[in-house]
This record gives sequence, structure tokens and C-alpha cells, in this order.
Amino acid sequence: MTRSLTLLGATGSIGASTLDLVRHNRDLWQVEALTANGSAAELAALAREFGAKLAVVGDEACLPQLRAALAGSGIEAAGGRKALCEAAARPVDMTVAAIVGCAGLGPVMAAVERGGTVALANKEALVSAGDVLMQAVRRHGATLLPTDSEHNAIFQCLAGNRIEDVARITLTASGGPLRTWTQAQLDAATPAQAVAHPNWSMGAKISVDSATMMNKGLEYIEAFHLFPVGLEKLGIVVHPQSVIHSMVEFRDRSTLAQLGPSDMRVPIASCLAWPQRMDTPLAPLDLAAIGELTFFPPDEERFPATRLCREAIAAGGGAPAILNAANEVAVAAFLAGQIRFTRIAAMVEETLAHMNAPAPQSLEDVLALDADARARAAAILETSALV
Repeated sequence: MTRSLTLLGATGSIGASTLDLVRHNRDLWQVEALTANGSAAELAALAREFGAKLAVVGDEACLPQLRAALAGSGIEAAGGRKALCEAAARPVDMTVAAIVGCAGLGPVMAAVERGGTVALANKEALVSAGDVLMQAVRRHGATLLPTDSEHNAIFQCLAGNRIEDVARITLTASGGPLRTWTQAQLDAATPAQAVAHPNWSMGAKISVDSATMMNKGLEYIEAFHLFPVGLEKLGIVVHPQSVIHSMVEFRDRSTLAQLGPSDMRVPIASCLAWPQRMDTPLAPLDLAAIGELTFFPPDEERFPATRLCREAIAAGGGAPAILNAANEVAVAAFLAGQIRFTRIAAMVEETLAHMNAPAPQSLEDVLALDADARARAAAILETSALV
């Protein structure tokens, strides 16, 4: 049976992986809508290839270019934040939410409020607006499928089991490209070194987050909202090979782990086919060729980001949203050569220390708090020196 699909963020890495799976299973999917921020020519080409009914650019200034590229195709073109939310609200069997950053919050909420099935690949939706989003999921009867490899692994391990029987959930972390570096080496790390991830092909921001371990801390916050087992039952282990994507231990001391290639098409396929399975164009996992799997405890002295995220969850209120916004400002400053690598976590900690906000009660509250935190982080950045 053919299923309908809307893809929010079609030109990013998650979007590309999703469309590759659709390309290999064309008889299973009818694409309803595709969106992008401003890549009008690329979006139009994808909309034509997959026969989408609607293409939307978030940057309304790109709409004339999109319309010109779609001329004669019969594909509807639209632009702007409102159009993104309207696309997300269209009735489809599956909405893949892969818009990066807080720009994705409105469309995610629109898809959830429709009560549909949403494959979530937008971290901010759970990190900055976790309580607001999960309340909306329950209120509207939506189904939320986690697309991050770690959370999808946990989701798969929990299948057929009761959340009450969980003793511990362990997120695995590759440790990033700087895992074995000394403190002095970390102080001198360059953007090129920080984005050179050994296992995953990702964008610059998420690659830096992996190098600082902030990405794992943000996933820790996401797991707290997705899997209600309590903070004390969540943990992190460094696993450099990135073969085991996460583990769930149950009260009888059985531990289930999900293994797979370091390729986002694996968790995306799990979501697209749920509750079934689908073929992927990937080579089988060859454990004998891999040879060994190793594990280490996280070092929160050299990489304090996971501690900051854990403390933000414990503090509650607006702390997670503040942390996320400050980290985006700090990472952008590092990539621009304005601060040292080790100043990223320090800037986040300073921003948290200077702000104390109540828990957001709505999407508008989240966006306002995000803007305030960015302004505070930018003010701190002005006093920071690259020394």
C-alpha cells in the first residue's frame, strides 16, 4: 500500500537520507510536500523528481526563484514561516521533521497538533520545548517516532517491553574526533579538526557538538522526555566504534542493544516502515571485520557538556532552552574563529549562570526565551577573547 509523506527539511543531511530510502522504495511512497530554507533550485529539482504536490521555502525571498524553477510542473510553490506550518499540517501518513534549529519548532508543533505520525529529527523540539511538545503529543493523540540513531535504538530495544521494567537506559557516544586529546590540545583545537568526525558524515554544527560531547548531552535531554524512566536511570558510555547505538537494561539484568552501520538511513528506515521493516541499500554489518567493540566512561573534566546538560534537566524551568541557545551561539563563534574550542562549554555555563527563567508554557514562550538566551550569550561573547 502506498503511503503519503511530507518531508520538512528536504535539502539537509536527514532529508537526503530520507529521500534516498524513498528513491529505493518508490512504490511505497507518495510525496505530498517538501520544504527547505532557501535552496530553491535544489528543492525544485527534488519536488519534480519525487512528484511532490507542494514545495515550500522558509525564506520567502527565495519564493520567486522556486516558482520559476517549478514553472510548468503543476507543483504548488509557497514561502515563509506560515507556509511551512501549513505544509506540516497537511494530512499525511508520515511527517519527517528535519528542519534544523528553532525554525523547526512551529512546523513540528503543527504536525503534532494534526494528530499525525511524526518522525522527529529536530533536537530543539525536545531540548528547548520538551514539556510543551510532549503535552501537545498527548493532547492531540499524535505518534512521535525518534529518528536520532540513539533514541531510535532505544525505541527499538523497548519494543514489546514495559517502561516500568527498565532499570537503565544507556546512550552511546563515539567521543568525537578529539576524544583522546589532552586539555592543552583541546585548547588549541581548530574548527577543521573539530568537524572531522571519524564515523559519521554530519554538518559543521552537529560535528562540533559531537567533539564537545554537547550532542550527547542534548540527546540526554531528549531521552529524558521521550522515555519517562527518570533522570537517575539515564546514562552515557563512550563507544568509539559507533556500532552499538544505545542499550536498555531491564530489571532482570537483561540488556538489549541495537547495532547497525553508522548511517542515518538505518534509524530513518525504522521510522518510515514502523511498525514493519523495510529494505535499505546498505551493506550488512560485519562484526568480524570490525574486530572489537570498546567502551569508556565519559570524561566530564575535559568534556563538561554532558554535566551541563544533566544539571539543566535537574534545574528544570527554562534551563534546557537557555543551554541550547547559548550553545548555538558559542559553536557559531568557534567556527568563525572568535573563541577557543574549550570556551564553547564555558560560554554555555556562564549564560546559564546569568539567567533564571520559568518553564515555557507555550511555543511562543520557548521562542522568546531562546531569543533572550542568544542575546545574553552574544553579550558574553563580546567579553571573550581568543586567548
